[in-house]
Amino acid sequence: MSTSRTVLVASDLDRTLIYSAAALGLTMPDADAPRLLCVEVYESKPLSYVTETAAGLLDEVGRATVFVPTTTRTREQYGRIHLPGPAPKFAICANGGHLLVDGVSDPEWRADVGRRLAAECASLDEVRAHMVRTADPAWLLKERVAEDLFAYLVVERSLLPEGWVKELAEWAQGRGWTVSLQGRKIYAVPKPLTKSAAVREVARRIDADEILAAGDSLLDADLLLAADRSWRPGHGELADTGWTAPGLTVLPERGVAAGEEILRGFLRHGRGSLRHGSANG
Repeated sequence: MSTSRTVLVASDLDRTLIYSAAALGLTMPDADAPRLLCVEVYESKPLSYVTETAAGLLDEVGRATVFVPTTTRTREQYGRIHLPGPAPKFAICANGGHLLVDGVSDPEWRADVGRRLAAECASLDEVRAHMVRTADPAWLLKERVAEDLFAYLVVERSLLPEGWVKELAEWAQGRGWTVSLQGRKIYAVPKPLTKSAAVREVARRIDADEILAAGDSLLDADLLLAADRSWRPGHGELADTGWTAPGLTVLPERGVAAGEEILRGFLRHGRGSLRHGSANG
């Protein structure tokens, strides 16, 4: 009788598995730095990387589990990323707003998300207007709306006043929204728009026996809580606040080295029980 199990691996991408040049965190002498593989090009320039070792681990994870990239990126932004290994059957974009199946957004899922947002939180227009009105042009570089679901600002971090993000978060809290500062971006995301809800839907569809997850930001907290086992790197919003949860492994590694350790954790934990021939194959 087979004892194989279906393991779902849901991982954040930016600053969890893939890293921009500024986020690599290469602290060793140049001669000792790992070889890097570019996994994203933007405006004809390399943008995001994994180590060569992480590329091999990603391929293993993709073949041994149902690997689900789980990102706040829009579908267009996610489409620029080319991860090593088999093309994932499922992917989650826009912080759970879009559930991609073989690269195509599931219309029923998107409609359900829209109904929940309309019923449970303030409108995108209200929140966006408040963000733009209270931001100072001295440090606001860009303001964007993503997939008609949430808003974010691109800022000059060195000029961002201390306390501004906290004040925005307190204002948004009462309107059913969450605020997250990631690098140069300040996100405002509706509370019902979660990665965990979309991951649970994938788990239901594939009848997953176990969920493993990883992430570094406040927007990943619900994802990590929804998993049976989870990992977070030694950098990011969650690390800065000392965030922890049952089943969470807190890694000391920072930067691209943390990405390697997260992938090793996925493989170590499930080795011997991971289902081969998964839905990613």
